[in-house]
Amino acid sequence: MAINLVKGQTIDLRKNDKGESFDLSKVTMGLGWDVRQAKTGFLGKLFGAKEEEFDLDAIAFLLDGNDKIMNLGRTVNQNGRQIGLFEGDAIFFNSMRHPSVNIWLTGDNRTGAGDGDDEQIIVKLDALDNIYQKIVFVVSIYQGTQNNQHFSMVENAFIRAVDANGKEITRYSLSGDASLNGMCTMVFAEAYRKDGGWKFRAIGEPHQTDSFLEVLKKYAN
Repeated sequence: MAINLVKGQTIDLRKNDKGESFDLSKVTMGLGWDVRQAKTGFLGKLFGAKEEEFDLDAIAFLLDGNDKIMNLGRTVNQNGRQIGLFEGDAIFFNSMRHPSVNIWLTGDNRTGAGDGDDEQIIVKLDALDNIYQKIVFVVSIYQGTQNNQHFSMVENAFIRAVDANGKEITRYSLSGDASLNGMCTMVFAEAYRKDGGWKFRAIGEPHQTDSFLEVLKKYAN
């Protein structure tokens, strides 16, 4: 049975306190969420309220032993736009696969509709180069400030780790409340090397910015 974490709690990913072991050759970090439905009047109930589009983006930072990101990638031209951080140590919507091919981002669900993971980051933890000592998992609401969307409007949000055999190792859940009003980015969790293995820590650190670049600055050299 998966372990449900609370903020600040840390567990071992390979083996839990119950003696269960997990295959870390490929770990899925799944993100899920639901948008809290606004209360509607009689006509809204009659005709059905349209589900609001929230674009939550999953991001991962690969860090060295000094908690720094080593490779900020390069700037490329994609469809007439200048895209920065391409093929660097930040995995995000414009650079979805790391050059090592040991960590990558999957699709994009813009409403959170349905059950299960809405976005996934896949990591081959056992194959990841030792220069990478930590992975930080961040979630941002795209254009959250502009659209007046923030984490107090999101419920049933979670990050979970699933091993190569499909066994859920752990999850950390949070639902929006008044304390998250105006907060558009969340540092959800981190995985880090410890004593030859990998630990997972629930963080739950909110930020007002809707740009993960502001959070990235903390880890840049």
